Formats: sequence, structure tokens, C-alpha cells
Amino acid sequence: MNKQLYIHEIQALFDDVQRSEVFEDQKMMTDAVPLFPVEEINAKYEAEKQSENFDLKEFVLSNFDFLGAKISIQRENHLPIEEHIEKLWDELTRTAYEEKGTLLKLPKPYVVPGGRFNEFFYWDSYYIMLGLQVSGRVEMMENIIENCSYLIQNLGFVPNASRTHFLSRSQPPYFSLMLDLLFETTKDENNYIRYYDTLEKEYAFWMSGAEKLENGSAVNRVVKTIHGDVLNRYYDAENIPRPESYLIDIEDSENAGEEFYRNIRSACESGWDFSSRWFADGEHIQTIETLNLAEVDLNCLLWHLEKTLAKSSSLQKLNEKEIDYSERAAKRRQIIDQYFWDETSGTYKDYHIQKNTNTASEHIAALYPLFLKIASEDQAKAVAKNIEEKFLYQGGLVTTTQNTGQQWDFPNAWAPYQWLGYQSMKNYGFDDLAEKIKNNWCSNVERVYKNTGKLMEKYNALDIETVAGGGEYPNQDGFGWTNGVYLKLKKN
Repeated sequence: MNKQLYIHEIQALFDDVQRSEVFEDQKMMTDAVPLFPVEEINAKYEAEKQSENFDLKEFVLSNFDFLGAKISIQRENHLPIEEHIEKLWDELTRTAYEEKGTLLKLPKPYVVPGGRFNEFFYWDSYYIMLGLQVSGRVEMMENIIENCSYLIQNLGFVPNASRTHFLSRSQPPYFSLMLDLLFETTKDENNYIRYYDTLEKEYAFWMSGAEKLENGSAVNRVVKTIHGDVLNRYYDAENIPRPESYLIDIEDSENAGEEFYRNIRSACESGWDFSSRWFADGEHIQTIETLNLAEVDLNCLLWHLEKTLAKSSSLQKLNEKEIDYSERAAKRRQIIDQYFWDETSGTYKDYHIQKNTNTASEHIAALYPLFLKIASEDQAKAVAKNIEEKFLYQGGLVTTTQNTGQQWDFPNAWAPYQWLGYQSMKNYGFDDLAEKIKNNWCSNVERVYKNTGKLMEKYNALDIETVAGGGEYPNQDGFGWTNGVYLKLKKN
């Protein structure tokens, strides 16, 4: 049965399953594959659920397939870490040549993160590619780019992950950076031309509605400041609980604002689900206000997309387009400096659209202007000092200075930001700090691997005796971006 499953088609059953906590992990039901036509399952459910001895879990298990719901990696012998990762690439490789349940069809094989994450994720895939590059797996790097292009061509954007319930949001736009990484590997400029239309389509998605905006207003992923400058924000079109965290969202929504669900979902588009970065009071998820913020990381990534479009236009001698995208990039570079640089604290911060000022949250996304070489030497020096004093611990770089129990807060260290930190410091000649970031995190990864035989989704940077925690679900093993960043850092 190839019919695509949209969660709303089984909404009554789905709602009952999630509210009854039939499965420990709410994601289980979103990944289920119907064994019969959905209309039949719905009719059967309505007819049977009233009966005295009805068992909801038994009903679900007899009408849905849960094969491959969680990836578990078992090893009889403890291999050296690099050998373990080489084996993992194959074990984490999946194909989806046809639609199955909520899973979207993709033309090429891909690498999944691992654990409960058994689908294609957008920004994870860039960090996975870093390791594939080291492993010499160029074809898989090309596959990932081709899958992203397929999604952008068919949907207009790359969804958060390749499932139907993620069709209302994307993730940080890394497609242009993926092309850079492939070029660094193959030295073939033709991919900038080959994927030009894809780059333009993704740019159109992020800029949709910009031309009609009035000063001090926002629509979709674009905002216009009171000064008339266009910035971007994370956004999700839906304002309902996330199917994969259904009951959590419903419970968290009590005593929260009217657009709570959309604010939650919009934070998910950033990849940072969740963090004090999004909370108005810096502590409680009920105060989440993602929609009120323009983010430094997103605007830097869109600057890179504009620069890449200018480069691709130049390669094709499309002079007018080259001038247009170059001007857009120059303007964005200037407004990144204007809106995100906070002179007082010597770092980059997000911008509050309503209050017309920087947010209080200090977070590691301040690295993006250094990673992409947008920052001046003085700005880079100030950020490096800030990072070393407030974010670098024995086990790596933390994401924020706030400890809220949320997984994207202190004391967790996530793979992407170890690479961003290392590369950012190298870009501005802070080589000693770069080495410290690399060594602190890599030794933490090696310690946990030695003790558990696993590579984790995230690590505890402070307590290097334990495995990291916090967040909506237990720490996962596999793990795509950890494997990629570890290999890349060890090679540098």
C-alpha cells in the first residue's frame, strides 16, 4: 500500500493513542505504517472502541506496522571509534523509493541520524556530510544534495524531516553550504550551475511575502523593521500540537499564549527545540515567543544563500542576476551588523521585532558571523573572548548560559556547534582556542564511546562523568552529526 499517510486522516484514533500514552515515545505513532486502507481502519475503530474488552494498543498493533521504528546498533566487539563510524555509515543508510505511511519518497539513498530518528533530516545532513567527506563517500554526499534538490523542486523547500507532518516547516537553510562542501571535495563548479534553479526556489520560499510588507510587520518567514529593513525569522504555518510531541504540547499549552503551538513549531524550524533562547522570561516554555524574533543564524545563512546565488549567476554570465544577488548580500551583511551585533556584551544576539532591541539570551548561534566570515576582526575578537569565558567547558561548547532542563540549553554540547566553533576560531586566527574546542569535545566523545560503545546525539560539557540529558526524549545513539563532526575535527 503506497498511499501517503497524513496524520489528520486518522485524527480521532491518533488523538486517543497519544492522549492514552499507548507508546512511551509519541513519535512511534507518527511513524506507523497502515496495514489497511485508512478508511477501513477508521471505520473499524469507530465500530470496536465502544466494546467492553477493547484494547487500544492491541488495535493499533494489529492495524499498523512499526518496523524500523527505532534504530538500535549492537556490536559484539568494541571497535576503534573511527572503524565504528565507518560501519555506522552503512547501518544508518536508508532508502525511500516509495511513499510509506508518513514517510516521503526520495530519489536517492540517505543517512539518517539514528535512534528514534529514522528519516532524512535537513540540517543534520550537512554535518553528516562533513564525515562522509573524510570517509571519501562522495556519492552519498551527492545523494544528500540530490534529495534536498528533489524536495525543493517538488515542495519549494526542504522540510524539517522527510515526513508528511513536517510539511509546514523547514530547518536552517544549509543547501548552499552543502554545495560549498561538495565543491571543496570535488573542485567541480558545475554543481553551482546545475542547482541554480534549486537555490532560487529555496530563496523564494524564505523570502515569500517580503515585497508586500509594511514597516513594523511580519508575514511567513520575513519581517520588516520599523526602519524598513527586511530580516528573516523561523516560522511554521500550523498552529496545532506537533504530532510527534502531541501530548507534551497539549500539556505545555496550559497557561500559554494563543499562538503557543505555532511558536513551538517555529522554534523547531531552527533545530533548537527547545531552548531559553525562545522564552520571553528565559525560563519557561509557556512564554515562548519565537515569532517575535529575527535570528542571527538564519540571517547569516540567507546571506550565504544570496552570495551563492551571485556566484552561480556569475558562472553563467547572468549579469543582472549577479548584480541583484550581490546587492542583496551586501545589504544583508550591513543589516546583520546593524541588528544583531550587541556592542555592550560584545557578541551577536537575536533581534526582538516588537521591542526593536536585542534579546537578553546569550547563545552559541553568535558563531555564525564568524563561521561565514561576516564579522570584523574586532567583533571576532570580542566573540572569541565571550565564547572562551562563558561557553567553553571541559567537555565542549555549551549552547546557552541558562540551565532550564531544556536540551538546547546549558550544560549540553551539540556536535554542530563544535564544528562551527572550531572553524570560526580558525577563520580569525584564534588557533589555540580552536584546538581547545576540538580537543575538549572529541575527548568527551571518546570517553563516552569507551564507556558505552555508543556515539550520542548530544553530550554534557560540564559533567564529563555522565551522558547528557534534558529535553523531551532520552539521549539517542547513532548518531549522524556526531559521527560527521568527530571525523572532520580529528582530520583537521
